Amino acid sequence: MAACVNRACSLVTVITVLLHGAQAGVVEDFNHAERCKGSLYMGTPPRGYLSNSFKKICQRYGDKPRYVTLYDPRKHIPIYSAYTFKKSDGEKKVDFPWMFEPQLASEKSSSNMEPFPHSNMHMNFEDTQAVLEDYADVVQYERSQLNPDEHQADPLDKASTYSLTNVVPQIREFSMGPWAEHQDIIRKRLNNYCRGKAFVVTGVTTSGQTIRRSNLDRVAVPEYMWSAYCCTEFDQNAPYFVRYKFPVFGAYGLNDRVNNNMVEVPLKNLEKFLKGRMDVDKNFQIFYNDCVPDI
Repeated sequence: MAACVNRACSLVTVITVLLHGAQAGVVEDFNHAERCKGSLYMGTPPRGYLSNSFKKICQRYGDKPRYVTLYDPRKHIPIYSAYTFKKSDGEKKVDFPWMFEPQLASEKSSSNMEPFPHSNMHMNFEDTQAVLEDYADVVQYERSQLNPDEHQADPLDKASTYSLTNVVPQIREFSMGPWAEHQDIIRKRLNNYCRGKAFVVTGVTTSGQTIRRSNLDRVAVPEYMWSAYCCTEFDQNAPYFVRYKFPVFGAYGLNDRVNNNMVEVPLKNLEKFLKGRMDVDKNFQIFYNDCVPDI
């Protein structure tokens, strides 16, 4: 009878853990948040980040996980967002409200991202993340999504990309030029040649530049933007100039007005470039096993 009780207790514990993981917005570990793992190749997030202050967000909208974000609550920007690419016509929806992540300020808050209120935010929220006022008077910057609207198809998936926890400030000339062009190139490449699921990780390296408001440092400005995709099932008959960029390839670009062209590179080259510009260890890896499927 005691063993039966123990089994029952174990079952209750498992159910409790599953329910907690299903409800969580900010999570302890992406690997343990089952519903978040679908945004990650082999359910595994990038490894090697050294900071303990970053927050792991399972970006939920409409009670459904949409993608994951590693967030810096001190610099008020995402370090990366990881998502599954959906075949898309590239149309951008601009009528969605901007949202924030309640659980960054309080674990007891909603696990879904929520639209910014019309009244002022509580200071707890401003302490942990960017708010609309931070971007109000900075005409040189664009709010740039790491998981872009244009790489999603379902209206609710698109809507979920309009969270400031998925946004970094990009220099306007870079955002509307090389960065936008690169995102469209990747969209068309994955639309046309990826036959299975495509996983994308897009991130930043940070510098000393910051958006200030009321004499306070508010939002860090990325020095470089980078992105990589992984698609293990692809068109083997694609032209060579495309085929050699599968199953995995990366790119980076300087977030500046000049010398800001996007440079496409093999994954290992991208990781080597980033190791010199981020606080990561020697085992830094964007995709599990470098996007080489287990045989």
